[in-house]
Amino acid sequence: MPVTNRIAALRPEIEAWRRALHAEPELLYEVNDTAAFVAARLTEFGCDDVVTGIGRTGVVGLIHGHKGAGGKMIGLRADMDALPIIEETGLPYASNRAGLMHACGHDGHMAMLLGAAKSLSETRGFSGTVALIFQPAEEGGAGGKAMIEDGLFERFPVEKVYGMHNLPGLPVGKFGMRHGAIMASTDEFAITLKGRGSHAAMPHRSADPILAGSALVQALQVIVSRNTDPLASLVVSVTQFHAGYAHNVIPETAAVSGTVRALDPAMRDLAERRIREIAAGIAAAHGLEAVIDWDRNYPVTINDPAESDFCAEVAMEVVGPPNVDPAAPPLLAGEDFSYMLEEKPGAYVFIGNGDSAGLHTATYDFSDDALTYGTSYWVRLVEKALPVR
Repeated sequence: MPVTNRIAALRPEIEAWRRALHAEPELLYEVNDTAAFVAARLTEFGCDDVVTGIGRTGVVGLIHGHKGAGGKMIGLRADMDALPIIEETGLPYASNRAGLMHACGHDGHMAMLLGAAKSLSETRGFSGTVALIFQPAEEGGAGGKAMIEDGLFERFPVEKVYGMHNLPGLPVGKFGMRHGAIMASTDEFAITLKGRGSHAAMPHRSADPILAGSALVQALQVIVSRNTDPLASLVVSVTQFHAGYAHNVIPETAAVSGTVRALDPAMRDLAERRIREIAAGIAAAHGLEAVIDWDRNYPVTINDPAESDFCAEVAMEVVGPPNVDPAAPPLLAGEDFSYMLEEKPGAYVFIGNGDSAGLHTATYDFSDDALTYGTSYWVRLVEKALPVR
């Protein structure tokens, strides 16, 4: 099923939804207006049920196939929240909310899933039920986890769940997916080195946390270079170093913080263990104490191999085999769709956004040319996963 006339005819409407959502971005769980917009559209389309307030502000719409309720249920997920970025696109539909911006394309993700909802509500060309999952707080708030903890999969017992994200640099009309890890775990660490301050002219009276911190930053690099299999993927990045307040004072404390990204849960555990060991050892060698604050954030996003293959087949039917990469390289960014894939088999795919600015930048914009491809992908996935028998 390539892009059909039905879906092509929907493009002006899908584009209008996307631009309306882009103009009114909201953060994390505070997506009240966005959720209301989504729920209103789903109700207008004739979804069989529209449930709000899941995971605080999540929305789920249900569409039954041509035989009504019963049979298998699958889930399709889109994220709703924006970012605290000042938009610099100059577009006529740019953000109306100061300091907030849809800089990751969640406006496009919602619009494509809404387009699929409208088409599926009209055609009902499938059996079973599809659950349209609109999630808050993907950008660091673990909204997917919150929806699960609020009973998402108990209330809507999907057998499989699928996600999609736009990818700048991948041409419009192309898709990518892969077996196994496709997005990284995202942990954050903050290490406070507690020493003894002194006058800078009397360093022998200090337990210098700046010296220890400098050694710590250097030592953390051995985790990737000497503790990790060269064929494994691991990033340990120190991104902040704060210490001192005067030219002539050695301070009592220094703070070192950063992030760890891994595509293998075992590498994730290794990095945490080694950071703790190295920080404690460096601190002890310099006569200081290390206090470590570890934020174990999103897990690795791991595609089920069979479901990744299934998604590749769906995408190939929409855009043709030459435009689908079933072994696309993973990204070291994080994604809280990972929580849903820990609960249910499924897969996460990339859809091309063309030669746009990068994600999370002030000049980014979702490509409207991608809308009908994403909508067609969702519709065909439902029809293929829940065939009429």
